[in-house]
Order: sequence, then structure tokens, then C-alpha cells
Amino acid sequence: MIELVIDQRRKDLGGFEVGRVLPFAQRRMVGPFIFLDHMGPAEFASGFPRSVDVRPHPHIGLSTLSYLFEGEMTHRDSTGVTQPIRPGEVNWMTAGRGITHSERFETLRDHGGRMDGIQTWIALPLEDEETDPAFSHHAAGELPEFTEAGLTARLIAGEAFGARSPVKAHSPMFYLHWALAADARAELPADYSERAAYVARGVVEIDGQTLHEGQMAVFAPGGAVAVRAVTQAIVMMLGGEPVGPRFIEWNFVASSKERLEQAKADWRAGRMKLPDADDKEFIPLPGDPPPPANPMS
Repeated sequence: MIELVIDQRRKDLGGFEVGRVLPFAQRRMVGPFIFLDHMGPAEFASGFPRSVDVRPHPHIGLSTLSYLFEGEMTHRDSTGVTQPIRPGEVNWMTAGRGITHSERFETLRDHGGRMDGIQTWIALPLEDEETDPAFSHHAAGELPEFTEAGLTARLIAGEAFGARSPVKAHSPMFYLHWALAADARAELPADYSERAAYVARGVVEIDGQTLHEGQMAVFAPGGAVAVRAVTQAIVMMLGGEPVGPRFIEWNFVASSKERLEQAKADWRAGRMKLPDADDKEFIPLPGDPPPPANPMS
């Protein structure tokens, strides 16, 4: 049942650590999911430097989905949106032909506290790769939720268990937040050809294997997946139908290398609009010299 177990790789993004799970050398995608970072968990003291913030940067060919367990951050993008996100909420940004955005931690900087959450990238199907950029925010109360013995499940995106999330997905997929009490049991049906489970907290047992925090199990197609929580646990269930192979470079996803090169040239030449509310700085293309210091930033 388990084809592969992936251990997160810790990466320092400049004062803020993430655990990178996808893409992985032996498994680039699960359904349309092409990227998964576990942001934190981290404890911040008030007054930490602005260098921890994620400055404006570009995307093409994907949707980003941000989901928090703890903390708060503020999204600003080139469509004109400024939107804080808090635990249990969803920020869904579709890049399509091109978008730029930043993620700032003003509330944490003012008050201190914990940051813990997941950011995923979902590759767009071919017919939507060049769609207009868009953004939507969904409160926790908008997302379908159900409970049974020892389990609370929230459907973040896609369709599962007869429910549909209001988050606009572009291809068949599912993304679930499972909170399990110790010794609780749950089952994931065989509704999609590609499925995986990421253990965000605690320890679980699947298919006779013990999985710890920071590990992802990728499942073979067909057959339901039974999960038992060894300890209290949070498990993110995700997958869907494949959208075809994709190339990924820096923040760009595309079905052709030529499109990646065009996106790199556009960013280098300043042809991608920055967020109106956050246009004083940006992240240069890797390998390019840093931009000159802006005295207004």
C-alpha cells in the first residue's frame, strides 16, 4: 500500500526554517501537488527582523494554497489583494500567466508567537496554465468539516467523502486536514489514483509502518488506506489525478522549458507588476545581483 516514504528536508529561508517534502527526487508530484513546505513550527520573539518576511516574488502556472495551524501572516499580491490568514483559513492564489506576491509577518513581529502551517503548490492543467491571475480567501467556517470517534476532518480543497470545498480547484483533487486523538482510526477511500499522507504532528501507523512528524507516505493506487494514530496527531491527506509532467524552476511551474525561460526573462526585465501595497523591494532571480538598496523600504 505504501510505495514510498519521504522525509522532509529542513531549509533555512533566511531566519525562518521550513521542511520541504515535495518535489522529491523519486516523486516529483502527487496528483496535481508539485510542492509542499511545512512552515515551522517556529517560535518568534516580538521585534524579529523584516528579513524573515518573504519579499515580493513571481509565480506562473500554478495555484498556491496557504493553510495555518498557528500564527498569522499577511498576503499582498499584484491583483490588488491584501489579506491576512489565520489558523484554519485558506488563502488560494492562482498565478496562471503570472502573478507576484509577498508574505509578511507583521502581527508576529508586533506580538511574538508561534508559526506553524503548510504551503502547497498545485500545478494547473494545460488549459488553465495561462489563465488570468486570481485570489480567494476562505474562512475556516466555510470549509466542510465532519467528526467521528476521535477524528475531526476538514476538507480544505477539492472533493472527498461526498463533500466539496468552496475553494476553486482546476482539476480533480483533494486536500484534507485530519486531527486524530491517540488510538483513533480513520480510512481514506480509493477515490483518486494518486494519494499521500503527510504527518504534520504526532505519530501514526499506516500499512504496518510507523510514520513520524515530518514524513510523507505516498500510496499505491487502489485500495482504501487505514490510519491509526499512535499519539495525538495531525495528518494532511492529499492527492488527485495527474495533470501531466511539469517543469519547475525557482517559483515557476510550466509544461515547457521555453515557458520557464520566458518567465525568467520577464522577471529579470521588470515586466511583472509588483503588488501595489508592497512594491519597494523584491527577490531577484537566483544568480542575479541583488537590487540596489531602496532608502524608502
